[in-house]
Amino acid sequence: MSYRDELVPDLEAGQPPSLLLRLLNQAGARSVLAAEPIDMGLDEHLPYPFLALVGQYEMRMALLLAVINPAVGGVLLIGPRGTGKTTAVRSLTFLLPDVEVSTCPEGCLPEDVADGNWDAVCPDCAEKLKRGEPITRLEPVRLIELPLNARLEDVVGGINERIAIQQKRVRLERGILARADKNILYVDEVNLLDDQIVDAILDASAQGSYTVRRGAMVGTYRSRFVLIGSMNPEEGRLRPQIMDRFGLRVVVRGLRKREERLEVYRRVREYRQNRRAFISKWAEATEEAREEIMYARELLKDVTLSEQAQDVGLSLIEELQIDSHRAEYTMFEAARAHAAADGRTVADVSDIRAVAPMALRQRRSQFIVDFFKAQEAEDKQIIEYLDKLAPPDGEE
Repeated sequence: MSYRDELVPDLEAGQPPSLLLRLLNQAGARSVLAAEPIDMGLDEHLPYPFLALVGQYEMRMALLLAVINPAVGGVLLIGPRGTGKTTAVRSLTFLLPDVEVSTCPEGCLPEDVADGNWDAVCPDCAEKLKRGEPITRLEPVRLIELPLNARLEDVVGGINERIAIQQKRVRLERGILARADKNILYVDEVNLLDDQIVDAILDASAQGSYTVRRGAMVGTYRSRFVLIGSMNPEEGRLRPQIMDRFGLRVVVRGLRKREERLEVYRRVREYRQNRRAFISKWAEATEEAREEIMYARELLKDVTLSEQAQDVGLSLIEELQIDSHRAEYTMFEAARAHAAADGRTVADVSDIRAVAPMALRQRRSQFIVDFFKAQEAEDKQIIEYLDKLAPPDGEE
C-alpha cells in the first residue's frame, strides 16, 4: 500500500466507512484526484508563427537583426492600428535563442566575481561558486511585456510587501527592468507611457543597470535588454529622448497588394480556427529559423566591416547632416548583423544599403540643423566685431 493510499482509504474495500471518513473522502484528496479537470478559462500562450507573417519585410528584418545583435539598440515600430506590429513582436517567442541566466533571486552571475570580489554576489551564490556548483542555467530569451498600467514600483522594483507582512522582514524585489536583463522588453503604445516610467527605462537602457533606494535599503540590478516599442502616430508623438534610444525605426503600413491581403485573411482565419494545428504546420520551418539565428549570433563575433562600407556609411551621415553618433553605431552594428544572418564574416556596402533606412530615418532634426546654422552665424558675427575692436597680431 502506498503512502497516498494510507492517507486516502478506499471506501469500496468492504468496511462500512464512518461518517467522518465519508466526509473526509468526499472533500479530500480522492475526490480531487478523481474529478474531471475544471476549465478555468485560462488561455494558452500560442502566438502566431513569425514565419507565417505575410509581407512586411523591413519590419521582420529589423526584429531579427535586434535578436541576432542586441547592440543595434532595439526597434521602434510606427504605424496605424491593425498592421500586425504587436503580432510580429509576440511571434518572436518561438525564435528566441538560449542565453545564460542566473538562478539566484538577486541575479548573481559568475562574471561578478571574475576579479575575486566575493562581496559582489550574495552569500549563497558565493558558497556555491566556491564549491564549484553552477549558479546559472540556459534558458530561451524571453519576451517581457510592459503593461501600460504598470506602476513605477512594478517597473524598477521595491519592497516585497508579502514577505514584509508574513516574515516580518524587509526585502527588495526586482522589477520588470531587472527581469528583462538579457531578454526583450516590449512596450506597446510606448508613446502613451507615463513620463516617470519612460525616464526609468531610459536610464536603465543607457547604463545597463540601475539602482533602487528604499529607505536604508539599496539594490543595484542589471538591465541589459533589447527594447522594442510600437506606437500609433495618431495617438501622439514620442518624446525625443526615448525615440533616440531605439536603434532601428520601421514605418509599418498596411499591405498594398490585394493577393497579400487575401493571404493574411486566410492565414489568420486558419490560425483562429485551430491554433495548435496552425503552429504545428509552421513548426519545422520555425525550428530551422531558430537554429539559423543561433548560428548567426555565434558568427557575429567574427564579422567585420569593410573599409568601403565604413566610408559609404559615414559619407551618408555627413550628407544627411546627422549629429548623433548613435547613427553610425546603430547602422554599422545592424550591417554586421545583416551579414551574419547571410552567413558572411565581412559586412559590405550591400549590408549598409539594406539597413541604412531603418537606422537613419527620423534622426535628422531640422530644428537642430537650423539651430547650428543660427549659432554659426552668431559666432561669425562675434569674430567680426572682435576683429574690428582688436585686430589679430600683424593686422591693422
